[in-house]
Amino acid sequence: MWEAVADVPARGEDPDAPKSVHDASPAASGPSPNTDPAVPDPAQGGDEGSTGGGAGHGSGGHEGPGDTGGPEDGGGRRPPRRRRIVIATSLTLVLLLVATLALPFTREGLVDLWCEVTDGVCPVEELPPLTEEEETDWRVRMEPEEAALWGNYVALGDSYSSGDGAGDYLPGTAEPGGCWRSENAYPRVIAEEFDFSGSLAFYACSSHKGSDMIKQIGTPESQIERVTENTSLVTLGIGGNDLGFIPVLRTCMVRMPVLDSSVCVEQEEDIDERMETFEETLEEILAEIRDRAPDARVLVLGYPRLFPEDPPGMYYTLNRSDQLWLNDLALRFNELIRDVAYRVDGDVYGSRSTGSVEYVNILSALNGYEVSAEEAWLNGIMLGRLGEGLRVDRATFHPTAQGQMSIAERVRLQIIEGPERQIHVSRETLDDVDPDQLRSELGGPLDPMFDPDAPEVPASPSDGAGDT
Repeated sequence: MWEAVADVPARGEDPDAPKSVHDASPAASGPSPNTDPAVPDPAQGGDEGSTGGGAGHGSGGHEGPGDTGGPEDGGGRRPPRRRRIVIATSLTLVLLLVATLALPFTREGLVDLWCEVTDGVCPVEELPPLTEEEETDWRVRMEPEEAALWGNYVALGDSYSSGDGAGDYLPGTAEPGGCWRSENAYPRVIAEEFDFSGSLAFYACSSHKGSDMIKQIGTPESQIERVTENTSLVTLGIGGNDLGFIPVLRTCMVRMPVLDSSVCVEQEEDIDERMETFEETLEEILAEIRDRAPDARVLVLGYPRLFPEDPPGMYYTLNRSDQLWLNDLALRFNELIRDVAYRVDGDVYGSRSTGSVEYVNILSALNGYEVSAEEAWLNGIMLGRLGEGLRVDRATFHPTAQGQMSIAERVRLQIIEGPERQIHVSRETLDDVDPDQLRSELGGPLDPMFDPDAPEVPASPSDGAGDT
C-alpha cells in the first residue's frame, strides 16, 4: 500500500523530481542544506521541494520562506546583506583613490594600499614623482598680520607721513629744514598698536620728493637705505611734492583777480606731465625697496581728499568748482599710485616671489572733517600779518593729530586684512632672524647711529615752506 501511494505524484509536485529527499542523489540535491546559505534547511521550516528559483513549490504552490534563488535558478541574485557589503567595499576603494589624487604627499602609500586591497589591480601608468618644490617650498605662507610683524617696521615718505601739522614733534625735527616728525603721526600710532618683533625706524621727512629718494640712494640721508633685509613692513607715502600740490593750491588761492576761475584749471597740462614722470619714479622706488627687503609687505599710501565731495560754498578764495577740481586732482593722483602698486605686486605674485606691494586708500579718511568743516581734521589756511594777505606754507592742508589717527586706522585695517592673495616669506629669512639681528639693522647700514665713521648728515637748505 505504501508503494502505491508513493508512485502517485502529489498535487503540484514535479513528476521528474526525486520521490523524496532521501531518494535524491547528491548530484541532484546539490550542497548540504547546512552548508549552503542559499538553500534553506528543511529542519528550519523550509519546503523540501523548494530548490529552484521559479514559482514556489510548497504547500498551496506558494513560495517558501527560504526560496531566495541559488546557482541552479539562473537568477544570479545575491542576498541584500551581501550586496550591501560589496557596495560599501567599492565606495571605500573609491574614496581611497580620491584621497590618493587629493593628497600628493601620501599618494605612494595609498597606491600600494589600493593594489593590495584590489589584489594587484594597480594603475596602468606610474604616477609622476614628487618635485623638489612639492617636497620643500622655500617660502612659508603667513597670515597678513604675522607677515607684517616678524621684523622691523620702516616708515618712509613726505610730510603727510612724518606728521607735519599734527604737533608734538620729536626733538631735533621741528626746525627750518627739519623733518617735522610727530609723535601723533600714523607710523607712531601703528608701532604702538602692533607687537613687532623688531622696532620702528621712522624716517619720513617733510618736504621730501620721490625724485629725492632716488637721488639720495647711497648717502646717509637716504630714506630708502633705511630698508634692510629683515624689514617686515614698509609704509610709503610720497609724491605730493613731485606733483607740486601745495604750489598748485597757492596758485589757485593767491590769484588776481580773486574771481578768476580759470587759474586752477590752466595748471592741468603741467600737472599731467608731472604725474607721468612720477609714475616712473614710484616704480623705481618700489623696485629699490623690494631689492633691499624682498620679504616685506610694502604699503603704499595715497592722499586724502581736502574738500567735501559736495562743497557747500566758498572756502576763502576757492569757489565750489575750484574745490571740485582739486578733489578730482587728488582722485586721479591716487589712482595713479594705486595702479603702480597693483602692477608691481602683480609681478611679485606672478613670479612666485615673497612679500607684497599693497595700496592703502585714504582718499576718504577725512570724510566729513575736510578743511571747511567746523571740526576739521586738516589744518586750514595760515593767515599772515595784516597787509600780507594769505600765506600758504608748510602745515597748511596737512592732517591734524585726529586726521593722522584716521589715516592710521586705514593702515591698521590693511595690515590685518592684507591683499586679496596669499603672502609668503622666505623660510631662510624667518629661520635666521633674531632680536640682535633686528637691532643691528635698525636705521640701515648708512645710519650714523650704527656707523660712527659715517659723515654727519647735512641739514637741507630748504625750510620746507610750501612742501608736504
